[in-house]
Amino acid sequence: MHGADPRLVLGLHRSGHRRDILTAALDLGVHDLDTAAPYHGHRSHQTLAQCAGDLLPKFSISTKVGYFPGIGHSLDPVRLRRGVELAVQDLGREPDLVFLHNPEQSLTGGSPGRLADRLAAACDVLEAAAEQGLCRTWGVSSWDPRPLAAIDLSGLPRPETLMVRAGLLVGVEILDATQAVRKSWKPTTAWGMSPFGGSTARLVWEMFDARPFLQGPRDGHTRTQAAFRIAFRVPVVDAVAVTTDNPVHLRELTEALHFNVDEQSADRYLRHLRQPQRQGCRSFTIRAASRRAGISRGSSWYA
Repeated sequence: MHGADPRLVLGLHRSGHRRDILTAALDLGVHDLDTAAPYHGHRSHQTLAQCAGDLLPKFSISTKVGYFPGIGHSLDPVRLRRGVELAVQDLGREPDLVFLHNPEQSLTGGSPGRLADRLAAACDVLEAAAEQGLCRTWGVSSWDPRPLAAIDLSGLPRPETLMVRAGLLVGVEILDATQAVRKSWKPTTAWGMSPFGGSTARLVWEMFDARPFLQGPRDGHTRTQAAFRIAFRVPVVDAVAVTTDNPVHLRELTEALHFNVDEQSADRYLRHLRQPQRQGCRSFTIRAASRRAGISRGSSWYA
């Protein structure tokens, strides 16, 4: 299934939570804002309310619960419930979407059945929060979905949204686990995150040019735009959350939403990514897979 009308979500991970980037987002038609309880030194919600409380009603806000000051990660139902209540209190409004944040962090040291029960109890909390009006809906955000894929999710409460890593730096094991979780849990929508693996300044983006993944003339398209646009296809997601404090960078990314992906190139890349890695290529899956797929021929993929 291929997502339609790709959507950019302004993420606040490692963000300065500045008012100017929020106003720039609204000016550019970006109305989805994603944060989490532990962001900004566990003060993300409060900072947003203080610096941009008048702007927040104009956004669809998603946040995450699962990490707690002085405790770390926990799926304890009481803590999760309190985390949702504090999010409402600190934001000054109910979030539209609350994610269970990286549940895999607490899904260790037990049988699959016991771990499934632990996850089910956590999901019950968020499902109840949505039913009681503390948020509009709920989801699961997972940095590493492999532990989730090892659990039978079919009988658990079904999240509305699943958030996973997306983009050309995501390895095949994560992509396959994501596919297994989606097949078992059947979320209504899927979001991607970390399309640049943390930063567009990483050396890989100087070496690699993703523009051949785009259809048609690519004059004027930047490498950053191409890498962002292909993230909606690896894996297929409806929206991608990306963090920036630079309004110019944000504008560049919103322009990329209108680009079209060359589906054959994307399919060929994914197919060859799943082939056994050649010795010495395991740490650079983009180069290995694209070369084996033959989609770099005749184009300048590497600087």
